[in-house]
Amino acid sequence: MVGGAVRDELLGVEQRGSGDFDIVLESDAGELAQFLYEQGVSSIPPVVYPRFGTAMVRVAGSNVEIVTARRESYDEESRKPDVNPASLEEDAQRRDFTINTLLKGMHDGQIQDILGTGYSDLMAGILRTPLDPAETFSDDPLRMIRAVRFRARYGMTAAPGLYEALKANIERLKIVSMERIRDEFEKMLLAPNAAGALADLMGTGLLSTFAPEFAEGIGIDQGSYHSKDVWGHTLDVVRKAEGSDLIVMLGTLFHDIGKSRTRSVEPSGRVRFFGHEDVGADMTTQILRRMKFSNDVIEDVSTLVKNHMRLGSAVPFTPAAARRLRRDLGELVEPLLAVCEADAAALARIPKGIDFADVRDKLASVSKAVVNRTFESPLSGEEIMAITGAEQGPEIGIYKKMLSDAVVEGRIQADDKAAAEALLNDSL
Repeated sequence: MVGGAVRDELLGVEQRGSGDFDIVLESDAGELAQFLYEQGVSSIPPVVYPRFGTAMVRVAGSNVEIVTARRESYDEESRKPDVNPASLEEDAQRRDFTINTLLKGMHDGQIQDILGTGYSDLMAGILRTPLDPAETFSDDPLRMIRAVRFRARYGMTAAPGLYEALKANIERLKIVSMERIRDEFEKMLLAPNAAGALADLMGTGLLSTFAPEFAEGIGIDQGSYHSKDVWGHTLDVVRKAEGSDLIVMLGTLFHDIGKSRTRSVEPSGRVRFFGHEDVGADMTTQILRRMKFSNDVIEDVSTLVKNHMRLGSAVPFTPAAARRLRRDLGELVEPLLAVCEADAAALARIPKGIDFADVRDKLASVSKAVVNRTFESPLSGEEIMAITGAEQGPEIGIYKKMLSDAVVEGRIQADDKAAAEALLNDSL
């Protein structure tokens, strides 16, 4: 066994989720994978990648990648290597960091430090590449983002020359697919010290290679509620939310992305950001689409960004406001509260005295009162046309929204068609 599972076991770190495991051997990876499947050890037939000498199986709910020990050579314009079988020592040299070269015997459980530097670097908290870092990063530039993630995740110190080589090779990141960058970025956000990793991404210039919009927040003063600029505040909000799921973490990262493009200063000196939530939602959609996130993730995160100012504009928080929030956001209510609470906790002082306990109480009361019901109009479009005599068109939508708002405000019940018809007739 090699890589992250060995590293984390030695550090006493529990892998998130079911965990992934890597096995390296000096024989054919595909043959071992097929053997494990035939013996009933793997629950799936092996997925084999002959060009790379790798095969994937699934054992006890975990993915296991089996790799034939190999050496790699790279074309300057591609991150896909030419692969040839090699010794375990040569295989270790082509890996990203020495802390990921440690081996654990599958039969005897013994740890092998085949390069002689992996264990000491792990124990000393030093992040070092097996070869010259310029060569390691040039061969596979994604390793630069992994360097930032590992350094922050494990509180490691970069070996001399590591970050210098990283900065010198930043342009090489352009040959890496956005899908691979996105996957590494997700792992970074879901790991401890995500804020520290993001700060490093910005400081090294890596973040600006795929999301340059965040740099616009540097130096943007926000006025009396904030002691830091937009980017500094964003990092504080991310820090408050660490340990949350991906949607919340992305929501905290993007919540103020629109501020740099909406900043204005009143004659009194007050700094305002009118409409930054709408501008930010559009920017969020563009950036996440560029990064190849799924449509569901893009829609959810953009919704959180668009609505993150909503609680501050609804003080005191009324039952009607709770019904509107529940109607408009549905299952995203809890993620929105998580983003807003992290945002408030990172402020120099909380504006307008948002009482999150009261917000949650009112939302709970609303949810209990409308179990198995919605906040939609009791009358369908066809029913509204029959009552009003109006033809299908925008007017019907206006009437339907009026009835939906009446349900939200508690003036009629969601299943009371008679009350809805009476209200509709009164408005004609």
